[in-house]
Amino acid sequence: MLALDLGTRTGWAVRTPEGRITSGTESFRPGRFEGGGMRYLRFRRWLENLKAAIGPIEAIYFEEVRRHAGVDAAHAYGGFLGQLTAWCEHQRIPYQGVPVGTIKKHATGRGNAAKREVIAAVQARGFQPADDNEADAIALLLWVMAQQEVTP
Repeated sequence: MLALDLGTRTGWAVRTPEGRITSGTESFRPGRFEGGGMRYLRFRRWLENLKAAIGPIEAIYFEEVRRHAGVDAAHAYGGFLGQLTAWCEHQRIPYQGVPVGTIKKHATGRGNAAKREVIAAVQARGFQPADDNEADAIALLLWVMAQQEVTP
């Protein structure tokens, strides 16, 4: 299982078939001399490399954002989402979006929890996320596991 918090700084968390959870972040900030689409090509290459490193991916879950603070963030999210869903279709990997409020409510008990509250909730479960992106991905993975009644 792979959980993603899509964005220029993508948070990710994966549960291996052995039950081990690994997480991190990956930056897709555009380079100074890159065209606008290069971040998406690097994202697809990262997905390929991640799949090669962890083996077969049973399913991918992503944080489904329905409202963005700015136009740039909305455009970037849409680009990453388009790349992810096309890649999943090509790889025949099932994927599912999970609303932000659902993830926050599972992690903290409140669907409108602040970023720091999600980080604290994930830390209370024994994880040490580098930032809110990684914390969101871990929280999403924990939600998926709870839905599937898989123990961490």
